[in-house]
Amino acid sequence: TVTAATAGDSLLNICMNAKHHKTKPGPEGQLYGQCVLWKDNACCTANTSMEAHQDQSYLYKFNWDHCGVMPEKCKRHFIQDTCLYECSPNLGPWIDQADTSWRRERIVDVPLCREDCEQWWEDCQDAVTCKVNWHKGWNWTTGTNQCPQGAMCQKFKYVFPTPAYMCEQIWTNSYRASPHHRGSGLCIQMWFDPAQGNPNIDVARYYA
Repeated sequence: TVTAATAGDSLLNICMNAKHHKTKPGPEGQLYGQCVLWKDNACCTANTSMEAHQDQSYLYKFNWDHCGVMPEKCKRHFIQDTCLYECSPNLGPWIDQADTSWRRERIVDVPLCREDCEQWWEDCQDAVTCKVNWHKGWNWTTGTNQCPQGAMCQKFKYVFPTPAYMCEQIWTNSYRASPHHRGSGLCIQMWFDPAQGNPNIDVARYYA
């Protein structure tokens, strides 16, 4: 019989089956830039971590600057979000089936710590976009995402009226805006100090 503990354990320290993920997590000495937080145990390769920092990287050919240049202070949150998604081995409890051509699995409702969501939203107020959901509905004819016809470019503060709305809608409910604070052990941190260890290990265990 499978005890609850073992069932839970199967959700810990794993990589999702998606486009660029390793099959299982392990140390990566050379992780780049903001992804370095995960170097002790990562689902991403050094190459993926490097690409996570490029505009229109080959990872997904996604263009942050689809409505003009995204401010650096905003872009760093999207880079961090990419690093968490590609590198974290602590998202197991939220991995779900995905039926897209480019990945078999995705994350759903990861409880993102309140500060991480609010800071992301705060720093992106003046960034400009034409869509609420960035997963679908783009015009890809040029090989990179462009605004669909008739979609108006507007500042984030008009497109996403609240932090929760942005964090939950932008990647089709990959995140859920958690009311809990960083360090509570009840929410996933996009940002943390690796010298203090990875706080998301315990959070995954709690939810598993």
